[in-house]
Amino acid sequence: MLLSPGLLAAYRATSYRACGVEVRIGRRVTGLARPAVFLTAWNPHSRRMPAGWNRRVQARLRASLAACPELHEAEGSLRRWREEMLLAAISPARAAVLARRFRQHAIVVAMPGRPAKLVLT
Repeated sequence: MLLSPGLLAAYRATSYRACGVEVRIGRRVTGLARPAVFLTAWNPHSRRMPAGWNRRVQARLRASLAACPELHEAEGSLRRWREEMLLAAISPARAAVLARRFRQHAIVVAMPGRPAKLVLT
């Protein structure tokens, strides 16, 4: 599925936060000790879903990451929009598989000292 220019711009403008660290697409990542990926199960295919539904699918994503060596609660926000996310120390390839399973368009790859990347799934 192709993303509209507006939706792609919104992903790029979003602020991704976890563990007191803010990550922005295209900006150098500081404050993280190891490579990690921001991902979510909220609002599949960018369609707004009820909060209870989002919490349940997010819990399933969290359970899928139970063996992850490092997992943190995170969020993505842009103006008044906010979405719960997870920051996981897993490979981008594994994160992309999970994102597709949970019907997500993209993940954010955060490599310390390098610009954060939006990776479409």
